[in-house]
Amino acid sequence: MILMESITKTYQLGLVNIPILKGINLNIEKGEYVAIMGASGSGKSTLMNIIGCLDRPSNGQYILENRDLTTFSDDELAYIRNQRLGFVFQQFNLLPRATALENVMLPMVYAGIPKKERSDQAQSVLTQVGLADKIRNRPNQLSGGQQQRVAIARALVNNPALILADEPTGALDTQTSHEVMELFAQLNEQEITIIIVTHEHDIAKKAKRTIYVQDGLIVN
Repeated sequence: MILMESITKTYQLGLVNIPILKGINLNIEKGEYVAIMGASGSGKSTLMNIIGCLDRPSNGQYILENRDLTTFSDDELAYIRNQRLGFVFQQFNLLPRATALENVMLPMVYAGIPKKERSDQAQSVLTQVGLADKIRNRPNQLSGGQQQRVAIARALVNNPALILADEPTGALDTQTSHEVMELFAQLNEQEITIIIVTHEHDIAKKAKRTIYVQDGLIVN
């Protein structure tokens, strides 16, 4: 699924080069459930952004599903993000005036899918995450856990090969966090590859493998 070799990322601040990733080698198989952990400033978020095609490495090779993404144009990377990747964020990132159904349909609008098909598919994934009775509700009519389930449904709607979740329980209480992590486990049982970035050890333990990033390198 994912093969990274000698991935580096350096940012330029004025005349100073700041190395963030210093040679990442990573292999993730299809169907894995992986947690990425590391202290603030370790490089784990930068690594996540490169995996998610939100940023490019300075050097190295990133292969996703046998395609070398380091050779792709910005438009080609945007297509990969929309068609092969699903994103779940800490703050949900839902449109406040849109219903749950409309929020979930949004990635399919960008993909040019007809409206009837968008609606049917969005209702299907909302049912899958346990929100069949909430499709007409707006975010302010939903609990934090329900909003995160909408965000997960939105990530699922284009049948991605990989779901990337950045601190997905960071804004949730303990019980709701447990419920969201149980949903990720159920999705992984369906052979969906999942990568979670977290600083919480109890959340990382829900994954089947944990990768530790320290000072821009994988240390385990």
